[in-house]
Amino acid sequence: MEKLVEVSDQEICIDFSLNTKCRVKVTLKSLHPTSPIAFKVQTSSPHKFLVNPPTGLVPPFSSSSFHVILKPQPSLPSSFPRSPSDRFLIKTAVASVAAADLRHPNSVKALFSSPAATTYDVKLRVFYVGLALLRHAVSTGDAEAARELLRRRGSSALAPSEAAALVRAAAGRENVLAALCEAGVAQARSRAAGEAHAAAAVDRREAVEGMIEEGVLEGRDREGRTAVHVAAGKGHVRMVRMLVEGGADKDAKSADGRTALYRAAANGDREMVVALLEMGADREIANVRGQTPLDVARDKGHKEIAEILERGEMVLTAARRGDLSLLESLLRKGGGTGGHDQYGMTALHTAAIKGHRDAVCMLVDYGADLHARDREGHTPLHLAVEGGCLGAVEALLEKGADVDARTARGATPLYMARSMGYDAVSQLLLGNGAASPSVVSASLHSSSLPSS
Repeated sequence: MEKLVEVSDQEICIDFSLNTKCRVKVTLKSLHPTSPIAFKVQTSSPHKFLVNPPTGLVPPFSSSSFHVILKPQPSLPSSFPRSPSDRFLIKTAVASVAAADLRHPNSVKALFSSPAATTYDVKLRVFYVGLALLRHAVSTGDAEAARELLRRRGSSALAPSEAAALVRAAAGRENVLAALCEAGVAQARSRAAGEAHAAAAVDRREAVEGMIEEGVLEGRDREGRTAVHVAAGKGHVRMVRMLVEGGADKDAKSADGRTALYRAAANGDREMVVALLEMGADREIANVRGQTPLDVARDKGHKEIAEILERGEMVLTAARRGDLSLLESLLRKGGGTGGHDQYGMTALHTAAIKGHRDAVCMLVDYGADLHARDREGHTPLHLAVEGGCLGAVEALLEKGADVDARTARGATPLYMARSMGYDAVSQLLLGNGAASPSVVSASLHSSSLPSS
């Protein structure tokens, strides 16, 4: 029997998302000049799929459509892109005059139930595609699946931020990177990163605003530099602030190990050095030769820059000791409050855990970040609580610290106070609106808290 219809696609291609109803439209075009064509859609997996409508009529030399609907799935398909267990069968037949009456759709079903019916069958395979599956294939090193997914989706459908994320996830997997390159994903990400570098170099902040939303700030050039490196090297302070506030890594290292702070120190750019320190740039990161920003400032003869960098270290020391005279002198001379030690603790963290109330107040008055986090997610308030100093806790609360901030492991200041038996501190936190701590992992114990 001759073919009665043409199908818009030779496969059912489902853009898969977890726990989401996924829908695909299939169009049938009649090849018959005079009679309507009846169709009936069946699936091998009725527990997973719905078809709407499952039967219908296609007018002569015209078209009709139906939708294949995948019910929400709690897990990824066991096989993709091709699903060997999922198939669709479209049965077609020339409709009788009675069956052509659209007011009686049951007549279409009756047509296919008749033993005398002559049908032409169209078989369609099922393919699962989509970003969720592509991410999984890339992260698990399945280059062939990634290649097939990209072939059906196309790299042009990927936003620059998605392309950048895929390239990062493929790091160290040469076969997957090759698949991304073949599909143009790596090139798309590179182009976007190049645009960010160019905008950063000429201080085009309006252009960078859009790129921040696209998430291409960490793209690198051949020297391993990010847009932050480029802007810092050009002395564009406001651009650097915009990039960092938009999520760019202020401590990113180029191929030679240099950070933006290192480049600013090497250039003798006082304004940029101060700005980066205020943003919390790490002054201890060394390049591949072991040189820190302070080392290069000294080598280049930038005495003022060296003094600023040294003052940052001295601010931490003065805060730790509670030396108010030295601390105030350093802060007046431009010693930043955003610097941190190897544990991510700022001067405010240090003063808080040592219980130096006056130092805490002074640092906040000079712009110290009340919400800064160390490497375990502790705010200064967490450490003031851990130090058991009621005065430091009270000062931070008065300055606006978040009473319900959580560490990386979920501990609130009140949880810590109760765990350590600090009743007075607990009452102070409750009096300032602290919520009673929810159940936290049993492994979270006072022994896991940072030591002073």
